Amino acid sequence: MSVTATSTPPPAAAPKVSGGKGGRTRLSFPVVLLIISGALLVLSAVRMITGAQDITSAGLISAALSLAVPIGLAGLGGLWAERAGVVNIGLEGMMILGTFFGAWAGWQTDPWIGVLCGVLGGMLGGLLHAVATVTFGVDHIISGIAINILAVGFTTYFAKLWFNSGEAAAAGGSPKQSPPADSITSITVPGLSDWLLTIEKHHWFLISDLAGILGGLVTNLSLLTLVAVALFVMTFFVLWRTSFGLRLRSCGENPIAAESLGVNVYKYKYIAVIVSGGMAGLGGAFLSLVTAHIYNEGQTGGRGYIGLAAMIFGNWRPGGLAMGAGLFGFTDALQLRNGGQTVHALLLLLVIGLVALAIWKFYRKNTVQAVVSAVIAALVLLWYLATDTVPNEFVTATPYVVTLLVLSLSAQRLRMPKADGMRYRKGQGK
Repeated sequence: MSVTATSTPPPAAAPKVSGGKGGRTRLSFPVVLLIISGALLVLSAVRMITGAQDITSAGLISAALSLAVPIGLAGLGGLWAERAGVVNIGLEGMMILGTFFGAWAGWQTDPWIGVLCGVLGGMLGGLLHAVATVTFGVDHIISGIAINILAVGFTTYFAKLWFNSGEAAAAGGSPKQSPPADSITSITVPGLSDWLLTIEKHHWFLISDLAGILGGLVTNLSLLTLVAVALFVMTFFVLWRTSFGLRLRSCGENPIAAESLGVNVYKYKYIAVIVSGGMAGLGGAFLSLVTAHIYNEGQTGGRGYIGLAAMIFGNWRPGGLAMGAGLFGFTDALQLRNGGQTVHALLLLLVIGLVALAIWKFYRKNTVQAVVSAVIAALVLLWYLATDTVPNEFVTATPYVVTLLVLSLSAQRLRMPKADGMRYRKGQGK
């Protein structure tokens, strides 16, 4: 006869990420360079075939970079929060707070003080989200949606109060927008920008495309864009190269195990969510101080949600997030410049991508998905051949369509933090 002893099970060990046959292999730097090179070749070929010269022009790349920065900053905010185990649907609301406080302070004082106030406004939204989710255990999605609604109501009320009377109204304010703020300094690399523009105008295969892309990256570059790039590098270093980052990520993977090792899980979650709000607030301040120089009602236009999508596309890592933000910024810039013709060229680019995906799926023996990708590619190709342009409605919806396509095609390779969105209570593993 066997006797079964009853005892309290020990806290679960931190889950392992398999690096073997069953795990997801990370893209090495040479592979990433190969992917980028292939993308450049395809873009150049599409430009030559379609005659859409604007597809790799310096102007479009510069616009794409400007549109990608707020999306990337919102996604970076989501990455900080979710790596600590807190889902942050409230990024949109935190961006709204950043646009409002950034424009208000930027108009009254200095644009860089406006940037600081935009960050603080986003951090306030992050603090509210942390109190609700970490301290009181409110469902993360409900809390995030509530913050989005509160941010819209708060900014709508105070815009009418602050921008519609007195000095603000005389300076161009209204119930829906702020007076204009001064511009943040932009830089252009002297000599190099003009030289690259000369090469771009020759429309040579690949060479002119490279010149256009590089020209867009060194012409009229806002200093706040450089700050955003530095934040991406800083995030990678802090979260993956420091003991602080290891503890923070352990809170998103297995908070019970982290607690058993002496990590103050509550503290790290609070820090992560407040930093998350600050990043989103900075993205909002970018919109109101760099892109438009004023606060406008509805200015974020769903970029907080697109930033969340970019973060998911990037598999909760800064490098992938940057690529996702760049993709969404590029498609957004396409629909703003030359509208239907340029987006029509994007259809051919989509066909090539779907064919490549179908070949990859056949190679991986995912026959059903390969066939579906091939059929969709054939239908898009027929659309491309039968038309010369695309309807304006589709042009406007291009960034959102690309968001849905990217998420649906990349869903199978994703691995979110194990404890993301789960309620945590101190001592629950005892």
